[in-house]
Amino acid sequence: MRTLANPPGSVADPSCLAPPVGLGAVATKAINLALQGGGAHGALGWGILDRLLEDERISIEGITATSAGAMNAACLAYGMAIGGREAARRVLSEFWGRVADAAALSPLQPSWFDRFSHNWGLEWSPAFLGFDMITRLFSPYEFNPLDFNPLRDALLASVDFEILQQPTAPVRLFLSATNVRTGKIKIFQQAEICAKAVMASACLPFLFQAVEIDGEYYWDGGYMGNPAIFPLIYHCESRDIVILHLNPIHRPEPPRTAREILNRVNEISFNSSLMREMRAIHFVTELIDAGKIAGPAMKRILIHSIAADDIMIKLGASSKLNADRAFLAWLREHGRCRATEWLAENFDHLGERSTVDIRGCYL
Repeated sequence: MRTLANPPGSVADPSCLAPPVGLGAVATKAINLALQGGGAHGALGWGILDRLLEDERISIEGITATSAGAMNAACLAYGMAIGGREAARRVLSEFWGRVADAAALSPLQPSWFDRFSHNWGLEWSPAFLGFDMITRLFSPYEFNPLDFNPLRDALLASVDFEILQQPTAPVRLFLSATNVRTGKIKIFQQAEICAKAVMASACLPFLFQAVEIDGEYYWDGGYMGNPAIFPLIYHCESRDIVILHLNPIHRPEPPRTAREILNRVNEISFNSSLMREMRAIHFVTELIDAGKIAGPAMKRILIHSIAADDIMIKLGASSKLNADRAFLAWLREHGRCRATEWLAENFDHLGERSTVDIRGCYL
């Protein structure tokens, strides 16, 4: 099986890919992870997770995730259940390797002009432009009546969901989907998590048929929670929540072209639910600080963030459909670098304080 454990591609400082040396036996800090969705951009999250798994000072208690983040979460949790950190890294690598293998057979390939522009997009790909037009005229029930989805095959080949559903699984999972009928968020928890739940979390309605589970139909969880933070607050002990951002929150300039406007609408839409939850967390934190609420049930939540907005703002929405092997490798390496930088700057603050300015970033 070909994997991306040691993928091609390069970053400015390859030394940041290496794990810390001489950690020795040190105290473990438990964290929770919140993984955003973003199609092929999920490979950035893969790189971040790969690097975090290398650091034995950190343990992962719970993960809330959406879409591509849900796939990363399922692979990580399954790997932890069958063999710990190294198995989790291997399962993630095998999954993304299978995604790249499937993408190599897809007609959605970057054109020579896309490759020349170095933005990893598909904007000038004839196949992408044709497919984009088809999705505006026909539904997935019409252009994909057999509901073909290569991601489902890659997921089923990578994860044994019967093992993942066990109550003794070392990592608690919470996957978000959007109920098509009610418009409410659905959180799939450990015993409910199956391949269909993960695919429901990643079901973009213009590309795939709604996923039916127990008589209800679901679309991508990003519409209502990208990701949902509240399950970690309700069900996990650790106060530290590390958000893995795939969708840029801030952009320096307003969009001008039609494609730029569509890209920005996509980013704002898939960040909106997270922004609202951050406002609620900030409000409760201010009440705790003011002494207006107290007691063991009112724990202070510590928010952290690992992002790569400086490179992600250069990627258009079409690049989320580009699972080219070199692109996935490039994202993975950047994810590893950002995680290394974040650990160096913020590890000592875990359990002590938030390392994100919630007001400045989200409000």
